[in-house]
Amino acid sequence: MITSYFKMDINHIDNDIITKCSELLKRGKLVAFPTETVYGLGANGLDEKAIAGIFKAKGRPMDNPLILHVNSMDMVKKFTEEIPSVAYDLAKIFWPGPLTMIFRKNDLVPYAATANLDTVAIRIPSHKVALALITACGFPLAAPSANYSGKPSPTDSAHVYEDLNGKIDAIIDCGKSNIGIESTVLDITGDIPVVLRPGGVSIRQLELLIPNIISEKVTDSSAPKSPGMKYRHYSPEAPLYLVQGENEKVVSKISTLAGNNTGILCSLENMNRYHTGKRICLGSIANSEQLASNLFDSLRIFDKLQVDTIYSEYFEYGEYKEAIMNRLKKASSGTISVT
Repeated sequence: MITSYFKMDINHIDNDIITKCSELLKRGKLVAFPTETVYGLGANGLDEKAIAGIFKAKGRPMDNPLILHVNSMDMVKKFTEEIPSVAYDLAKIFWPGPLTMIFRKNDLVPYAATANLDTVAIRIPSHKVALALITACGFPLAAPSANYSGKPSPTDSAHVYEDLNGKIDAIIDCGKSNIGIESTVLDITGDIPVVLRPGGVSIRQLELLIPNIISEKVTDSSAPKSPGMKYRHYSPEAPLYLVQGENEKVVSKISTLAGNNTGILCSLENMNRYHTGKRICLGSIANSEQLASNLFDSLRIFDKLQVDTIYSEYFEYGEYKEAIMNRLKKASSGTISVT
């Protein structure tokens, strides 16, 4: 398969490119497109064969549900049994944007998109190109991250090309994703909303609207209601270990463990304290948006450096600490505690 490559300026939507890519999607093809979170691998969310193509191209487990991307609340209504009042409250604040809500699906949504669940995950992205593509198609786009399953999510079209060139039909390149981590997933089908995956909307932001919100974990035997819950994700090629503890002891421990071909994922504040290994600065602990935005790209850089092992500081700082640590823990081979 030859993968077509289209470059577009987010501020100047090229309608010819949108038309070409929407026609591919209407024919059941796969198109990687930008969103404000990460790049998504899009297919017609109502076409079981097209949806199956996503799982094949990504090597994705079939029990890992997909997110439907839509362009309006009217489109949400077309594919759900009911919309709880809390969804309207959340939509007023967070849509379009990096929040996914889980609803009871209706019969128009194939079980192929929901991993045989009676619920469906839906969000309205804020990226102009994503919205233009959905509008041109006229149907929801099922779109997990456009990477090979298990690898760090793609925050740039180059990452998509590395993983999926020759496996999908087209890539729309709009440069680096703004947020750099996936959407927050919130299950609103029960009496109390449940965070299934922390992401681009912080827990604190949600708590301002829903004080009794809770978080849920999934076991290996559970059926995940959201992507990013059950399986190991976001992993670089080398084993990654998190080092947890008081900052001085963390720096000392990593310095002791590190060799010349060791990767070190560190904060700006600690970067110059390491004298061995290949350091990548995730950002300042004072800027959790920066930490989140740089995470997946940093993990992919370690692959290019071909390090043997990666040691990472803990990044429990700021608004997006839950999302950052969720991704790092999913990517890691374990945690080293220092006392």
